[in-house]
Amino acid sequence: MRAIRYMQRLASAALLVMAGCGSATLGTVGSPASAKWVGPPMPGPGGGRMRTVIYYGPWQCSTPFMSRCEAKCAAQGHALMGCIWLADIKGDWEGRFLVFPAAAGGRLAITHCCCDIPKVSDGERRRTTWGRAREAFREAWGEEYGAWPAASNGKPWPGHHIFDLVHGGDPTAPNNVLPTPQDVHNVFSSEYPACYAPGGRWRAVGPDRPYAD
Repeated sequence: MRAIRYMQRLASAALLVMAGCGSATLGTVGSPASAKWVGPPMPGPGGGRMRTVIYYGPWQCSTPFMSRCEAKCAAQGHALMGCIWLADIKGDWEGRFLVFPAAAGGRLAITHCCCDIPKVSDGERRRTTWGRAREAFREAWGEEYGAWPAASNGKPWPGHHIFDLVHGGDPTAPNNVLPTPQDVHNVFSSEYPACYAPGGRWRAVGPDRPYAD
C-alpha cells in the first residue's frame, strides 16, 4: 500500500507553480503553529533531495478555502457548516536543472469541509479497518518521507483522518490520513463536532496567513 502518496504528487505540482491555486502561507504572520514536524532529506520526484515540513493548526479557513468548501458542499446537495484548516505541508527541493544547481518549494493547505451530512452507521467497521492497516501505512510513509513521526517516548503519532470516519471518511485512502501529534490530534477530534454544528466559529473566515514559520 502506498500511504500518503498524494503529498509527493502535490508537492511536485507545487514545485512547478510555486504558489498557485491551493498554495498556503508565504509569509511570517501570526502566532507560531501549534506543532511542527521536520522530515529528513529524501530522494525527490525526478531526482534531487526533498524535505517535507508540516505545520499544524487548527486555523479558521481563509476566504478562498471557505468559498471552495461552499461550492463542494453545494455540489453534493448539502449546506456548509464550517471549514477547518488543519495543517500546511511545505516541500523544499534541491537538485540540478540541466547542469546548474537549483532549488524550489511550495506549500499545500490541508483543509476539511464540514457539510451537513448525516453520520454513518458503520463507524466502528471503519475504525477497525484503519486499525488493521495502521502499521503498513506507517511503513509506507517511512519509504517516502522518513520514519513516521513519534513522540519523545517513542510512541508513534496518531493518524488523523481528514475526512472523519464518523461522517463517512475512507479509513485507508492515501489522501485522507495525516500523522498528527497526540495533543493536536485531541484538539482536532474535539473541534470536529463544533465544525459540523450550526453557528460555530468554524463558519467564520480567518486570515490568509494564520501562523508564523
